[in-house]
Amino acid sequence: MPKRGYHHGNLKQALVDAALKLIEAKGPTGFTVSEAAKQAGVTPAAVYRHFEGREDLIAEAARQGYEIFADLMDYAYETGQPSALASFEATGRAYLAFARRYPGHYVAMFESGISINRTPELAAVARRAFGVLETAAEKLSEHIPADKRPPPQMFSSHIWAMSHGVVELFARGSPGTKAPFPPEDLLETGIGIYLRGLGLVPRDE
Repeated sequence: MPKRGYHHGNLKQALVDAALKLIEAKGPTGFTVSEAAKQAGVTPAAVYRHFEGREDLIAEAARQGYEIFADLMDYAYETGQPSALASFEATGRAYLAFARRYPGHYVAMFESGISINRTPELAAVARRAFGVLETAAEKLSEHIPADKRPPPQMFSSHIWAMSHGVVELFARGSPGTKAPFPPEDLLETGIGIYLRGLGLVPRDE
């Protein structure tokens, strides 16, 4: 691959983009800094102008992923308004859509072993993403009597876990886990059962 010239500032992004392709193809531990440099069309030494090593590069890919993810969750929540129920369900669908559209980012975020507390910037944007679902849960749980209302953090964590499980098992082509139903249907019915259990959806719907 011929070396390409980069203006100051976009070499860093070129390396992140290269890492994302490699993460998608080989997993977060299946490539080297040299391979990322080659993919970006630069020398390995160029990587170290911006990143301490592979984990630092993956952490930046994860941070950018959380930025996209938080924006998508925000958009899903807002487009579901004024119904708290519609907004809540939309955030679950956004999780599935993100995993499909941004597989490299998804792996960097959730399967690389990189802690969200690695940098303050990464922690902040991860909290923003988690906060959207928590806000949706809080608004929806206002319809539950106070003595039967789960904490919003628990409510949102349950849906997060369900969404993540559907993505991991059925939406990303994991060997031996092909479901007889589309992932979207699995997630929608699972959320529906959960919400019925809380009395938020009529049982005859």
